[in-house]
Amino acid sequence: MVLTCTLETPLGTIRAAASVDEHAHANEAALCGLWFIDQKYFPQNTDGWVTQPDCPIFRKLKAWLDGYFSKKKNLPKLPLAPRGTAFQQSVWKLLGDIPYGATSTYGEIAKKLSGGKPNPGIFVRAVAGAVGHNPISLLIPCHRVIGADGGLKGYAGGTERKRALLELEGFY
Repeated sequence: MVLTCTLETPLGTIRAAASVDEHAHANEAALCGLWFIDQKYFPQNTDGWVTQPDCPIFRKLKAWLDGYFSKKKNLPKLPLAPRGTAFQQSVWKLLGDIPYGATSTYGEIAKKLSGGKPNPGIFVRAVAGAVGHNPISLLIPCHRVIGADGGLKGYAGGTERKRALLELEGFY
């Protein structure tokens, strides 16, 4: 079952989703999605989702977001359960390793995934596709991935938000 709620942030309304086994208690929910309402790749077919804003995971998420937008570092980890292919999962795991206030490039991530071997452009584009389809914005920090030239290359939530998030973290 997927539980959902909407939350307000300084950068706009977001929709959160949490998965919970139908035999489990809502306390065992893990976040499977966090999207800005108007972003690219917003989920489809959400009719079966159950709105439950008082679910404990959403209260923890609200506290995390409040801390994040107050520039607090070392926020507690929340249980995450992003859905994607094995390749996407490997990319998203590396995104989680990018520290607050730091960035990485698509090429650097591709190089890590290939064990340091040079990567053809197609592999870098595959990494970019996985980064772009990250279903859990902010907590899996895809906004910290920039182009090799230092430019803000794509962000499903919009480049204005990407710049604002990097500015918040002191990168710009």
